[in-house]
Amino acid sequence: MSNLQEHKGVWVFCEQRAGELTSTSLELISEARKLADDLNTEVCGILLGNNVEGLAKDLCGHGADRVILCDDARLEVYTTDAYTKVICDIAKEQKPDILLIGATNIGRDLGPRVAARLETGLTADCTGLAIEAERKIILQTRPAFGGNLMATIICPRTKPQMSTVRPGVMKKSEFDATRPLVVEKPAFELADSDLRTKVLEVVKATKEIVNLAEAEIIVSGGRGTGGVEGFKLVTELAKALGGTVGASRAAVDEGYIGHDHQVGQTGQTVRPRIYIACGISGAIQHKAGMANSECIIAINKNPDAPIFEVADYGICGDLFKVIPMMIEQAKK
Repeated sequence: MSNLQEHKGVWVFCEQRAGELTSTSLELISEARKLADDLNTEVCGILLGNNVEGLAKDLCGHGADRVILCDDARLEVYTTDAYTKVICDIAKEQKPDILLIGATNIGRDLGPRVAARLETGLTADCTGLAIEAERKIILQTRPAFGGNLMATIICPRTKPQMSTVRPGVMKKSEFDATRPLVVEKPAFELADSDLRTKVLEVVKATKEIVNLAEAEIIVSGGRGTGGVEGFKLVTELAKALGGTVGASRAAVDEGYIGHDHQVGQTGQTVRPRIYIACGISGAIQHKAGMANSECIIAINKNPDAPIFEVADYGICGDLFKVIPMMIEQAKK
């Protein structure tokens, strides 16, 4: 085990797909900047891909002090073996204190493999990060017991301290064009023999992907919509406002709409400018996924519904009467 005092810096695995950074990467770089300032250390983005050097400017502009760039044709498309080897080899050499990874499909695959190879701990699916001032360690908060309580986890005996972080829970900072662009290209070894799998072809899904994490306006429906027909009102309001359709778990479980629209503990975490909850009671699992929205509007006929506790504006009434009036006004 290496001397823990040797480990410095907050690192972020900066995920790119088809040559474009994911929004989660910029969210994590922004959050890493806050953590690094508390530790008086640097933020380092680690970027893997093929011909992706142009992405480093965005990373530095959002808070990275430097970007480690590993550019190779074999890194163009994510594979577990290639990305794990390159990241672990560099981490063993440079010894980061903290390593953050987005809890995306790729991050959920990569994080555990990297943690196991570096012989350290990993807190999965975090929704909150902070630095404990006394011991200078990271406090990693995540929902537990079905979202009924929040657990704060520490990893004081091994480094790097690793977390996968839910997309959408951290706020992306404004781009600062005055920040210097610093890109490092360390030597790394990657042979064909290191790769047990190869991606021969990438076929994009024909189904339209619901990107709730980046939506500015979300109109969500719950069990109170009464069914598929009632959910059409939610969809119509979202369309009138130029927004995206979300749903509570109850609505998804009832078959009103698909799981890719689900907001909450077992769905997506969102932070839109406007979130409209229609017929959603506001269970803690749902509130965990949308409570950080800038403006929350709740429509529910039950005045005691928990959703009103987090709402900026509450409308106590029949959604089948309220939503049509909202649609009419939106169209005007």
